[in-house]
Amino acid sequence: MSQDNSHLFEKPSAMAAHLGIAMTDWQKDYARVEAPIAPHVANRQGIPHGGLHATLMDTAMGFAGCFTGDPDKHQMALTLSMTVNYLGQAQGSRLIAEGWLTGGGRKTYFAKAEVTDDLGTLIATATGVFRYRGTPA
Repeated sequence: MSQDNSHLFEKPSAMAAHLGIAMTDWQKDYARVEAPIAPHVANRQGIPHGGLHATLMDTAMGFAGCFTGDPDKHQMALTLSMTVNYLGQAQGSRLIAEGWLTGGGRKTYFAKAEVTDDLGTLIATATGVFRYRGTPA
């Protein structure tokens, strides 16, 4: 069972807020973010745009590598590369992305992620390479 670390959650970026992305879990080597399936994130076919899936996984992987455990120390990172595999179509009302730190060192880290809907359907997976920016402030 995960510990309640909600007091450590950072305020969402302007883009995340616009898309309705919210962090729902964050701890060492792991992050979970969610977004509603809503008309403003749909593509021409009326289903969630693949870019939203990628954004959710990028966000989850980014946070998975940047947990400090201190609300006053924010670690930042940049995405160097990301590979996305689209596997299914969302049927539920929410998209849930989970990201895990899988390795790395002092300057660069590796992560993986997946997006499911709230019914448990696997929608997409990703792997990424990230570079830390500075030291935690």
